Amino acid sequence: MENKDLGRQLESLAALDEPLRRKLYLYVAGQDEDVSRDEAARATHVSRALAAFHLDKLVKAGLLEATFRRLSARAGPGAGRPSKLYRRASTHFDVTLPQRRYELAARVLARALADVKADDGMGALRDAARAQGRRVSEEAPVATRRGIPLTRAAHALRACGFEPRRTPEGEVVLRNCPFDSLRAENRELICGMNLALIEGLLAGLGLKGVHARLAPREGMCCVALRGGPDDK
Repeated sequence: MENKDLGRQLESLAALDEPLRRKLYLYVAGQDEDVSRDEAARATHVSRALAAFHLDKLVKAGLLEATFRRLSARAGPGAGRPSKLYRRASTHFDVTLPQRRYELAARVLARALADVKADDGMGALRDAARAQGRRVSEEAPVATRRGIPLTRAAHALRACGFEPRRTPEGEVVLRNCPFDSLRAENRELICGMNLALIEGLLAGLGLKGVHARLAPREGMCCVALRGGPDDK
């Protein structure tokens, strides 16, 4: 990362030093749908004008993205102007001081594995990922030790950065893929590793009734989880 890129990232992250701005960012980032200025203002108990000011500052910093859309079904004259909506930006930030290039090493390793014969490379990678998942389970939050199995799995995955969400159908989907930038270049390899890692985590927690499967969704992690009858 060049110094100017590091400087830009630090400037962007510095925008979160303001408490209300940070609160607004965390609210928007935690929603499944785009957020309007009115919704953000209500959630943070501030005026609409103040919420709009800080939301636009977050857009300028590259932390949020803004779109325009009519929220009502009305169209044509009298329908009003489209509302400005906000979502978490797709840009990711990875700042280390002094600079470290762990992602560069990961890209090199991923490319090397992709060039190995499928049976050798993928098998070894998945075995290592499952073993790592079991090790991660040993550091899982206390909340994963009791309760409904699918909820316990969600707590463990949240601690790993996956941002789990329960769907109306009873599955747990993962809004964030911690390996997104690697997946873009080696989808089969990284998604297979990701699935094996989560399988190892579930096994380490003793969650035999929770099953992980590949279920790619746009803008989300490729893995979804489903529980048994006790999770209903």
